Amino acid sequence: MVQTPPPPSISPRQMNLLRIVTAMAWADGGLAETEANLMLDRFSRIFAQNADQQQHLRQELQDYMMQNIPLSELVPQLQSTKEKELVLRLGYEVICSSSRVPSEDRINTEEAAALYQLVMLLDLPSSTVERIEAEAAAALSTDKGNLVDSLTNQLQNFMR
Repeated sequence: MVQTPPPPSISPRQMNLLRIVTAMAWADGGLAETEANLMLDRFSRIFAQNADQQQHLRQELQDYMMQNIPLSELVPQLQSTKEKELVLRLGYEVICSSSRVPSEDRINTEEAAALYQLVMLLDLPSSTVERIEAEAAAALSTDKGNLVDSLTNQLQNFMR
């Protein structure tokens, strides 16, 4: 019998945001171990105050990141338009950053389907969707950092 891990020591709202971003990373059927580890390190630093808390939270989040929860269960838990917009931007960035070889399309078929599903579930105006995707694409093309840095910065700013 598979045992469900205890709830993490972050708020349900924060956990839901992280789960949606993780679900988008799973869209192509896998979550790269190196990227998962980097995301765990960064996210634990955002939500925990000291090294002991960060290590404990990192382990908690790891248990949850390995669960591929459907977007249809996660998106309805979003509480505001601001959260929906953040999730769309983060989801778009995750999807666009996952090409594995230079000749591969930036967004493959599975990822395109996941992004479409996310957009439908978020039910944002098309002008908002277009604006957020354009902003995210511009940030990805000009950002000298990596995806995890971008995710970390946006989550930190959102949680303030």
